Amino acid sequence: MKKWQLKLSLLLIVVLSITSLASVATAQDTFMGLTAEQLFPGAQTDLERTTAMAALQAAGFPDATGRFAGQTLTVSVQQAGPRGGISGPYYFWREAFQALTGATLDIIEIPQAQYYTTTATDFLTGQNTYDVMNIGGWYMGDYVTNGWIQPIDGYINTEGYPTWEPDQVATPLYELLRWGGQTYAAVNDGDAQLLYFRKDILESPEWQAAYEAEVGSPMPYPINTWQDLLAITTFFNGKDWNADGDPDDGISLHLRSGGQGHFHFVTVAASFAITPAAGDNPRAVSKYDNVFWFDPEDMTALANSPGHVAALDYLVALTATGSPSQVGWELAEAWNNFLQGNAIATFSWGDVGSLAQLPDRSVIQGKLGAGRIPCSTQWYDRETSTMMDDAANPNCVGNVTGGSWMPVMSANTDTAELAYYFMAFHANRNINFWNSTAGWTGVDPSSLYQLFPPRGTASVEDYAQYGFNASDAEQYINAYGENLFSFPITLPYLRIPGTERYWNALDVRLAEVMSGQNQPQPALDQVATEWENVTNDIGRDLQLGVYQAAIGYTPGG
Repeated sequence: MKKWQLKLSLLLIVVLSITSLASVATAQDTFMGLTAEQLFPGAQTDLERTTAMAALQAAGFPDATGRFAGQTLTVSVQQAGPRGGISGPYYFWREAFQALTGATLDIIEIPQAQYYTTTATDFLTGQNTYDVMNIGGWYMGDYVTNGWIQPIDGYINTEGYPTWEPDQVATPLYELLRWGGQTYAAVNDGDAQLLYFRKDILESPEWQAAYEAEVGSPMPYPINTWQDLLAITTFFNGKDWNADGDPDDGISLHLRSGGQGHFHFVTVAASFAITPAAGDNPRAVSKYDNVFWFDPEDMTALANSPGHVAALDYLVALTATGSPSQVGWELAEAWNNFLQGNAIATFSWGDVGSLAQLPDRSVIQGKLGAGRIPCSTQWYDRETSTMMDDAANPNCVGNVTGGSWMPVMSANTDTAELAYYFMAFHANRNINFWNSTAGWTGVDPSSLYQLFPPRGTASVEDYAQYGFNASDAEQYINAYGENLFSFPITLPYLRIPGTERYWNALDVRLAEVMSGQNQPQPALDQVATEWENVTNDIGRDLQLGVYQAAIGYTPGG
């Protein structure tokens, strides 16, 4: 990150243009009587301290020490440490939060694989350890229907609390903050998977000529479909296209069981298994259209439909164009392989776009290409029981796949006002924007103030202050906006009771396929059976009603 240290005079000008501040903080300014060094002991560069101080001062947070002094707020978060994804920002801003409130912030880290069971057990046994829980969007069904969390609508934009702007949150992500017409979470992270690739290599005339000479047709670039991506990664896999003396990879994915690898599958499978509705509203939900997880009339599991199986066949073929080690990789390992210049492509969350700007993590700054998730030339039409194949009119489905990690308030907290102050602190646009650009935070864009026109109000200069290469910022942020807004339909987000159990079953069986222990059809048949068992265990009628409401299906409609 040392390459980010800009001349202070230039930095102040850029910060001013971004935050619209009347005055701009420097590392020597104080806030609540504390210097930047005291407020941000976890900062590793002057740039981090200076921009964080500017964001803090721009936020205009109310002094709440008279209300909360002496109280303690306990927050649970996924275990990643003080500089880790999602947990890191809570540590980074802790001193500032404590200065504003006079309260003590206790951060309890829980391993991701045990997060749901740990917090659920805490509620079920009446321990009520946590005031705020940082959850993935898929936990919402369990947390709300069990009465573990409470809505926050009565606090939003109330005097005495930090302000944040629900109307600025991109609609597909805003919906994840709510349940049953009420708001339960404040915005924090906004997950959607993008396609990333080496723009410099794919746009090289020499490599394009080499591709055509070997394959017999022009390189399918720009990449529009999954089939285009497979053709490109197949060609580049095993070639020394980065000129380091060793053969390089086509694709780089994280596929270890328990490491969120199942999200790769659902991102691919969406365009193989979901169809839009006919007529003026392609997003209309019917028995056959805009459904992915279960039949909306009887909760029959769809995990082993021909579309899902074709998608898994595809993912196996795509994975074969990368390192065999992918089956054991977690997020950081797959990201690092791409960021270190060893893979031509990956598809993953927004973190890759910001991490590519960090000199200690990336060698590809200025070489990044990004686009919305590809479409598919093949997909299954459930209504006609037909596998479609149409290269001229591929099936396109967007996604908000992932955690979209968000803070929610315990229904049993005895510090509700302090809990909301904390949630709103991190949801404030100044803090949220800073978090989404730092790279290491795990916080991805979620709101219009982070997107470029015409979808949002941000500019390339807004990102340049944090060390973003202009071309990379344009590629990354434009792709993010396209992923959220340009698709005709979107993969329905699963967040019903038992989601953790459904996804664990899928994750385990996918890992068996990716490691060669099973084949796609029998593996997904097992998933479907296991999903049926979960549904029956929880109660089919109960699940059906919640599922229909969650995806917007009207019985008989």
